[in-house]
Amino acid sequence: MCSSGNHAAALALAAQLRGIPAHIVVPSNAPACKLAAVQEYGGGQAATAAAPADRASTAAGNLILCEPSMAAREATAAKVAAETGATFIPPYDYGPVIAGQGTIGLELLQQAPDLDMVVVPVSGGGMLSGITLAAKALKPGILVIAAEPHGSNNAADVAASKRAGQLVADLPKPITIADGLQARLGEYTWPVVRDLVDGVVTVSDADIVAAMQLLFERMKLVVEPSGAAGLAAVLSKDFAAAVAHAKAQAAAEAAVSSSELNSSQQQQQQQPLNVGVILCGGNLDFKDFWRLD
Repeated sequence: MCSSGNHAAALALAAQLRGIPAHIVVPSNAPACKLAAVQEYGGGQAATAAAPADRASTAAGNLILCEPSMAAREATAAKVAAETGATFIPPYDYGPVIAGQGTIGLELLQQAPDLDMVVVPVSGGGMLSGITLAAKALKPGILVIAAEPHGSNNAADVAASKRAGQLVADLPKPITIADGLQARLGEYTWPVVRDLVDGVVTVSDADIVAAMQLLFERMKLVVEPSGAAGLAAVLSKDFAAAVAHAKAQAAAEAAVSSSELNSSQQQQQQQPLNVGVILCGGNLDFKDFWRLD
């Protein structure tokens, strides 16, 4: 499999617990804390893809570093699978992974059944797709908003794809501190995002840092930049407009205009929303945020 974060660590641990070999392909520029977590959970010591004979391993498997691009990760994973006979497990564009991510939506609505909206960070779309499918199956009227970093190069492909109504695949990888949100929508995730996700809010790195600071200072939570993108979206100046658009679109799809709503329904639409925000990762390199003189 290829991943640099929670997916990699989870599969390393699952393989270790089962005594199954795991070969985990990780970009060479992944944060040190993510590499350490994978290794501690059973991913072995890091080796480069160019030197397979030198790959260090544990009982659970290997951690293989590759060039930091999606093409390199996929090519390296395919090469390793061919060499070892292993089964490739994609990090997001894969039915069982999407289904597993859907349990987040299931548990969220079990704990907070009165939610009107869920805000989910998006990259390849596995977690967003799973949560969306589960949440809308349990509560069809719930709104789902994706939070996406646009990067310093304005490369928010999910937002661009939603606007275009078709998958936009020619944008570069966003240049952002949210290193876990630099993948691209896939064959299975794009249709869910296209048809069921109600809107996309893009955020800057400054928005993400402000959200992280709030989480640190007020909630005492360690959340990585990618994990804080959802809160950044909720706090952004564009969130209210995105919510209004999503609600209007939902009403239009239900063939109900605001003029046809009775006063009780209108009042209900104007009430504050109960919003659930997904915080999806705490892989934060401490050295980047705390330096001793």
